[in-house]
Amino acid sequence: MNAIYPLFSSSKGNAIFIGNSQRGILIDCGVSYKRLEAAMKRCGLDISAVKAVFITHEHGDHIKGLPVLTKKQSVKVYAQSMILRKLFTDNLIHENSQALEINISAELFDMKVTAFDTPHDALQSCGYRVDFADGSSCAVCTDLGCVTEAVDAAVLGVGTVLLESNYDEDMMLFGRYPRQLKQRICSERGHLSNDASSDQAFRLVRHGTKNLILGHLSEENNTPELAESAVTGRLSGFVRDRDYFLMVAKPETTGDMVVI
Repeated sequence: MNAIYPLFSSSKGNAIFIGNSQRGILIDCGVSYKRLEAAMKRCGLDISAVKAVFITHEHGDHIKGLPVLTKKQSVKVYAQSMILRKLFTDNLIHENSQALEINISAELFDMKVTAFDTPHDALQSCGYRVDFADGSSCAVCTDLGCVTEAVDAAVLGVGTVLLESNYDEDMMLFGRYPRQLKQRICSERGHLSNDASSDQAFRLVRHGTKNLILGHLSEENNTPELAESAVTGRLSGFVRDRDYFLMVAKPETTGDMVVI
């Protein structure tokens, strides 16, 4: 049984495990090895189940745990070309592990992992879609300022999607962030608002997505209640827990998972 485990999901650190108790992959490694290992144990998983790490982009909340993980565990590290060079330049991949460039997709055991470009203020940024041999699928789609045609095409029809719902527009507008930071976050290379996330959630459910996980919520400019309310309001024409399942990822897991 394969599942998606949002181990960490916030601006302070991100790591998503996809797979089962025997083997799987991490999408990003933005927390310490100690915290990652503890989070996996809370989910009934051993860290040795991580066989590969797929990096979305080079920001610290997505890569800062990589040096110790690649030292303690022999894993494959996949990233797009510019990000891979950055990881090498900054000595973030230990020689114990293998680094590989992902051009379009990679195949590991029963998974096909496909990268799709996302618009974000990074050297390169991508999301990942995972297709399993049994026909099930999931995707991690965070850190994007808008939903492009390429993003839309990559995630439509996927059974389980972890989708960014970063900020509430009113909280951002009246919040304490400086103007320049607000503009960066709200730009087309920033993050998805609750409203934008809700619009994409509607398209996803309409095209067959059954499981929605809202992730990468700002702890300063959003709340789980606001993010959830925005999506359920937009999906008012569907019946929750019949037409779709909805979960809001916690900043740090308490053992939550969704079967893919």
